[in-house]
Amino acid sequence: MDSMQMFELVIAMLLAIILLHYAANRLRLPPAVALLAGGALFAFVPGLPVISLDPELVLVIFLPPLLMDGAWFIALRHLRRHMIGIVALSVGAVLFTTVVVAAIAHMLLPSLPWAACAALGAIVAPPDAVSARAVLQHVRLPRRLAILLEGESLFNDATGLVLFRFAIAAGVTGAFSAADALGSFVLLALGGVLVGAAIGALWVLTVKRLDDKYLMIASSLVTPWAAYMLAEQFHVSGVIATVCAGLICGWYQHVVWSATVRMNGESFWAVMIFLMEAFVFLLIGSSLRGVIDRVGLPVVLEEMAVPVLGILAAIVAARFVWVFASDGVILLLRRLGMRRYRALGPRPAAVLGWAGMRGVVTLAVALSVPAGFPGRDFIIVAAFAVIFATVLIQGTTLGAVIRLMQLDEPESDRPRMTMSEAEAAMAAAQLRTVERHAYDGDGQLVHPQLLSRYQMRARAIENYSGREEDMRPGLHAHFDIVLAAVATGRAELLRLHRSGEIDEHTLQELERDLDLEELSALSAKA
Repeated sequence: MDSMQMFELVIAMLLAIILLHYAANRLRLPPAVALLAGGALFAFVPGLPVISLDPELVLVIFLPPLLMDGAWFIALRHLRRHMIGIVALSVGAVLFTTVVVAAIAHMLLPSLPWAACAALGAIVAPPDAVSARAVLQHVRLPRRLAILLEGESLFNDATGLVLFRFAIAAGVTGAFSAADALGSFVLLALGGVLVGAAIGALWVLTVKRLDDKYLMIASSLVTPWAAYMLAEQFHVSGVIATVCAGLICGWYQHVVWSATVRMNGESFWAVMIFLMEAFVFLLIGSSLRGVIDRVGLPVVLEEMAVPVLGILAAIVAARFVWVFASDGVILLLRRLGMRRYRALGPRPAAVLGWAGMRGVVTLAVALSVPAGFPGRDFIIVAAFAVIFATVLIQGTTLGAVIRLMQLDEPESDRPRMTMSEAEAAMAAAQLRTVERHAYDGDGQLVHPQLLSRYQMRARAIENYSGREEDMRPGLHAHFDIVLAAVATGRAELLRLHRSGEIDEHTLQELERDLDLEELSALSAKA
């Protein structure tokens, strides 16, 4: 495939992403499901080249920015609060699933060496950050469940990659040491934390000295790849380094970015992450043809179908067993007097157990299995089957499972202040500042309209706080009028521009004011 054909293929995939997303919205399907299925159909269109992925390149291109985006917006206080549960999932559940899958694979295929079974387990054990984000952004979960799933998806790839490397080494050399594996994991994790902290601190110091919004946004784009690639260069965990850098950048962006930079930067990142996630699922589906061509469809159906189904069942069962067993341990500890930890309960645990979609990391790591490694074809087929089944089945039904479980936010997980209460506190603080500056040195009121405006705003928000349900209809009607006025203003502005009465500069400046007013009204209405 020459350069022009590659560019044409990328444009075709962009068009496919738009069409598939539109179809998913109309059919009320998770976009990830539509993209995965569309990519699989895309792969078998006559005349199109077979897409062959370089696994290392796939990880380097897609994983760092997706991890960075997840870490950037995660609630750090809740992450710390639930870190034990996150570690239990990202380390304990991955290790347990690896062992279960290895045992089932060896039982179903006795000729497959233990090292190959362990490699397969490590590949399919970690749920995927991209898949979790793609599904969870369309459902609403209690805060604790959401943090557990987000935190797990950020850190579990590091565990899976370490287990995979040791399984491959054991298959090649025939030697394995659990102590060495544990020591290596600790060193990789600590090294990743140090590299990520250094890159995150460097970003904060650099952005403080930049005075150009485009340079600031560009620096945020470079940061995840810098953290990941530098960590891999030092042979430590690139995943943990990227997450660590993302947590630091996300914490400090509120003070080092201005409002303009933040609005532009978040818009840029939102579009980029949307396209990256879409490309990931489309590429996974499109790569199916290469696997079928290499292994052969008859071999897949006749020799591999039953073992693959057994492995898929083992993955789902292992996650449920781990989640419910962990909840049982917490209940036991509470009965013994240790009240610090609180069990999820059967309904949240069922949702957590069902939310185990696999994706890009599983694909890339499976494709990186060395040629000639025992059972390589079966490992790749099993990895593809796990990705397709978990995204297509669990991804499409997770929303229904959540609704069926009727999850409520526990009182202890709710914030101490509601949004309207926080808004009232913010408005009162703003009013105090305006009151201090509304008078000159002689006590003469010099800004009466500004003071009146902030007083009226503070009173209105204070009256709204605690009476949201009663006042919401009137509030919506108020901002509907504001939005209608903005639309009328925009129509008049365009008329003036089209008739030649104002130039482009005036149009752009006044349109930006209208856009900000519209965004403010929409945000207040929501």
